[in-house]
Amino acid sequence: MTDRFSVAGQTAVVTGGTKGIGRAVADQFVADGADVAICARTEDDVDETVAELNEGDGGSAVGRTCDVRERAEVEALVDAAAEEFDTIDCLVNNAGASFMAGFEDISENGWESVVDVNLTGTYNCTQAAREHLADGDGTVINVASVAGQQGAPYMSHYGAAKAAIINLTSTLGYEWAGDGIRVNCVAPGYVATPGVASQMGVEPGDIDRGNFDRNVGLSEEIADVAQFLASDASSFLVGETVTARGVPDIEETPDL
Repeated sequence: MTDRFSVAGQTAVVTGGTKGIGRAVADQFVADGADVAICARTEDDVDETVAELNEGDGGSAVGRTCDVRERAEVEALVDAAAEEFDTIDCLVNNAGASFMAGFEDISENGWESVVDVNLTGTYNCTQAAREHLADGDGTVINVASVAGQQGAPYMSHYGAAKAAIINLTSTLGYEWAGDGIRVNCVAPGYVATPGVASQMGVEPGDIDRGNFDRNVGLSEEIADVAQFLASDASSFLVGETVTARGVPDIEETPDL
């Protein structure tokens, strides 16, 4: 039965695959025997990551530079992956960006930049990959955030974009079910990624799973959810958002 949790033999496209959650997903998929195509905006990062992914046993990796806001670059990425590996079974929409600011301080350019990377990037990649995914009962895994579920003070642009991704997941889950494409989403809480480290000072090495402090997650823990959503083990999940946030944000009952 554990074979149902495997992604061996699949081909996956992982955007933002050189760092953080995207890199952990690429690492885990390749180690399990999947072929992976990654992208990022910096050529050196892509080349270094691909070389490291191809060092071990398992699947193969290729990569190219791509700004997910640019449709032509996205289509080139998808076509290159399909040509290299003959098919695309899974798309992981992980590329994202944000910065902290009060709503009144977010410029028009800042708003458009964050929404375009997170939301329009997801639109571009998902639409471009659809034909290939439909050929083999593929999966789409969108990476949203708890910020899109409950609001995000000082990150209103990011939260709004992630909320839209969650809604898009439900909608496409319905629309594409008849084509055999399962669309699901993972909504992480705080995860010790480079972005969170720069904003909060929390590094992956600071997380000790030997205790019960589960307020900050690891990229590898989100990759576990992504692998589940890409595998046959999640065959009855369609249009769902899996929240991976650690300890629930629940107020303690006051003494009466």
